[in-house]
Amino acid sequence: MKRFARLEQIRRMDPHRDATEIYRLSLAYEFPWDFTRALELALYRTYAVPAIGRLLAETAELTDRTQKRYDDTALLLDAIVEHGFGSDEATTAIRRINQMHRGYDIDDDDMRYVLCTFVVMPKRWIDAYGWRRMSRHEIVASAVHYRTLGRHMGIKDIPETYEEFESCLDAYEAAHFAWDEDARRVSDATLDLMASWYPRPLAPVLRTAILALLDDSLLRAFRYPPPNAATRAWVRRAVRLRGRAVRLLPPRRAPHFARQNWEIKGYPYGYRLADLGTRPVPGVRGCPVRHV
Repeated sequence: MKRFARLEQIRRMDPHRDATEIYRLSLAYEFPWDFTRALELALYRTYAVPAIGRLLAETAELTDRTQKRYDDTALLLDAIVEHGFGSDEATTAIRRINQMHRGYDIDDDDMRYVLCTFVVMPKRWIDAYGWRRMSRHEIVASAVHYRTLGRHMGIKDIPETYEEFESCLDAYEAAHFAWDEDARRVSDATLDLMASWYPRPLAPVLRTAILALLDDSLLRAFRYPPPNAATRAWVRRAVRLRGRAVRLLPPRRAPHFARQNWEIKGYPYGYRLADLGTRPVPGVRGCPVRHV
């Protein structure tokens, strides 16, 4: 198989009718590492909204059980991509996601913003650091896939196009990013989790590298001192060089899904989708999004 053969396959498909299949090819074959990093960043951005970050701190899901929360989120979302919306696995995953939110009167603006991060951040990351830029078919398919997920979750007024998702995200962040002490605790716990995946002596270096990849609006919201210009340039150049190296490799022949990521640590003996996630008591704990 030639390096761009799968891109040619994607361009022969319909980005509306075949949206989830195109998204699966892009995520599991073309950019598995990049999508993992980008979706981590997507969820991380939501903490900079005080209403979301504060509630996450109150539930303690991302401060006391950070690894489990990371694992469950990745596995539930990925099951929908791997098996498709019509599958039993996707039905179970969506049911679990909805059960975790149903006990709360959740603000649609918050839910819509989180959905926007899943569409926008992978494109921005891949265009900056991937072995190639995302094609128009992949961009449209991603928006359609998450529109479908949003409808299954009952979210209202979902953006129609990628451009509308992007505008919605940028406007929301401009209006809502701000400092909050509890949100900073959630951010610190997440950075500690990411550093814990590597040998302990590397933790300070990894933390600095992660901060070097964040944009200024995030750094300001969490009040992190920005890395110096040389560090930021070196880290970003290193990630871009990784993408250029991947471009020289033969194309992936087998799919790679989130359940295969070595960062998933909480289920060494397997798991059932129906058992993942929290069992929130209304008004007490468990909902990851601010409720009215």
